[in-house]
Amino acid sequence: MEDIATPRKRPLRIGFRTSIITVFVAAVLVVGLTLVWLSFERVSRITRTAASGFIEKVAQLGAEHVDEQFKNVRDSLEILGGIPSVQEADIEDNSRLYGLMASMLRSNPQLFNLYVGYEDGSFLEMDVIDRAKPAFRASLKVDEDAVFRLVVISRTDNAAPVTRFLSENLIEIAQADGPSAYDPRKRQWYVEALRNDQTLLTGPYIFYATGEAGYTLRMPSREGRRGALAGDILVGGLEDMLRQQQLGMSGLAFLFDDSGRVVGHPDMSRLMAEMPERGNDLPKIDAIRVSGLASAIQSWRTSGQAQHFFEDAAGHTYVAAFHRIATAGNANIQLATVARLDEFFSTIIDERRILFAIAIGFVAAMLPLAFGLGSMLAGSLRDLARQTDEIQHFQLTDRPRLHSTISEIDELGHSVFTMRTVIRSFASFIPRQIVRQLIETGTALELGGTRREITALFTDVENFTAKTEKADPSDVMIHTSRYFAVLSDAIMSHHGTVDKFIGDAVMAFWNAPAEDPDHVVHACNAVLDCLRRNAELNRHFEEENWPPYVTRFGLHVGEAVIGNIGSTDRMNYTALGATINLAARLEGLNKNYGTHVLVSEAVKARVEAAFVFRSVDQIRPKGFAEAFNVYELLGKRDRIEPAFCERWNAIYASMQSEGTEASLVRVRRYVADYPQDGVARYHLERLRAVSGEHSRDAAV
Repeated sequence: MEDIATPRKRPLRIGFRTSIITVFVAAVLVVGLTLVWLSFERVSRITRTAASGFIEKVAQLGAEHVDEQFKNVRDSLEILGGIPSVQEADIEDNSRLYGLMASMLRSNPQLFNLYVGYEDGSFLEMDVIDRAKPAFRASLKVDEDAVFRLVVISRTDNAAPVTRFLSENLIEIAQADGPSAYDPRKRQWYVEALRNDQTLLTGPYIFYATGEAGYTLRMPSREGRRGALAGDILVGGLEDMLRQQQLGMSGLAFLFDDSGRVVGHPDMSRLMAEMPERGNDLPKIDAIRVSGLASAIQSWRTSGQAQHFFEDAAGHTYVAAFHRIATAGNANIQLATVARLDEFFSTIIDERRILFAIAIGFVAAMLPLAFGLGSMLAGSLRDLARQTDEIQHFQLTDRPRLHSTISEIDELGHSVFTMRTVIRSFASFIPRQIVRQLIETGTALELGGTRREITALFTDVENFTAKTEKADPSDVMIHTSRYFAVLSDAIMSHHGTVDKFIGDAVMAFWNAPAEDPDHVVHACNAVLDCLRRNAELNRHFEEENWPPYVTRFGLHVGEAVIGNIGSTDRMNYTALGATINLAARLEGLNKNYGTHVLVSEAVKARVEAAFVFRSVDQIRPKGFAEAFNVYELLGKRDRIEPAFCERWNAIYASMQSEGTEASLVRVRRYVADYPQDGVARYHLERLRAVSGEHSRDAAV
């Protein structure tokens, strides 16, 4: 019986071209769409980072602009208060004073007026009529040539109150009696100026003259008759100023205080009008009607972070930054800058949607172009991602800015480049190790510290005041900055942390914030390097006919408290404790002994094998219970071992056991061989005083 062959099922076969096309299309779709998705995610993160940095910069510039406007008014008030006629209340028929006030008003277009009130009720006010609403001029019923309104109430001369209307050239056009009932002492600006001279701003409130709301910048008189000086900014003027600071169509810039009240707003008139029974109160932040804003402000107060993201009820994401107005003083007024994220970077967000549509629509028809474009986009974004990762790990070496034919990626490249530059600049003010820690961990600075061993250094320039007091200040700044740059570079190149510059002095320490097991060795090497570089710089100074900066150093090792000290909005990373005090004392003792580098016995004991020291003295600084041996650092042991050092150390050791006369003979012989040795000369004088040699010389 023959076997009947069972027909086998034919396997599916796909042509080579079809396979290649299918695999290629699938790969393009998977890889391309995946890259697009990853790129979108990366762009979103970079966009938020760039928006946060940019809104912070805008808020800072806005706060500086508002500060500058307030500062100009404050400077004008200070100048006005320094005029003798104002101090003496000589305000009646004083054309020179009127001319100066008119000039100040012309120079400060944000000001409506300037005025002075005195404790006897005298009052002087000059207004720019057309800076108020037209209704103000209409109420005055004066000629159109009248530019200024001048109100003079002179209680000193018992003159009748008078109001004069002056032209641009201060020619009197009209005159009216009164106001006889006005008393500056009862006005809010006068009372607050005398009660709190640290706060510059009052208001907003309704002005007596115009009936309009506005702000008063005021200050008490410093000299002469007791009183107050002030200037008014109408709400409309501050509204225009804040309107110039807003970003985009829905952006907003406004001023608020610690009580959650809106102090200034681009639409402040409307906010105040909407308040029922306002009295002297101000609108609350909730009156702005941007949901989530109050929570962002509360989060800022809690965390201290200047930039915040939040969402409103419609789901729109906002970015906000807050900056303090310094000239407002104790009023603690902050500038808030708010912008919608999608509007802030609308071009990027719109183009992101377009790119996604292009990727879907043309992937099949234009595979090579889609593949090339995807590779270009991914490559550029990967480069941006690498740069942001480098910044996160504090790798701030210069890299060329990323350029791209696609405007959004080019903008991102510029943002990353700017961020790198800003962080590098920030590291110039804060120890680099602290900046690195902040970036890598993402944590915020906090007050507090820890106890650890450090090596502390203090420096000072010998006779700095005498050398520079008659020099041009700009030359002093330039040469002193060069000097600080040389010392700072030497200190940091030996793993040191420059804490601060105190006048012409430098404070630095080692073993903080980063641990350094060889911190004492590094500190001594840094001091020797500072001496070498200082000498080289002084040669350049002499060539430039500038006096040399001879530097004295004090070095001590011991425990100190290291950390952030200050307030939540202004901190300083520094070291505190007896170790710091002793280092400063050692620096100051150099002038007694004619030395340049004095170190404590603790420093000598730690690194005596590597460096040459010689004994100087035993001291008991004020505030310390124990006496300390002091030494002079001369150099590295493998490079220097001067004969005078060995000889002096032997003499100093014998001084501790021998009598005064024997020590005097030894020291006198040493000084004969080394007449310029300041340490030996100091001890010679001391021994002579103890032995009574000075008294005998005087008797002879």
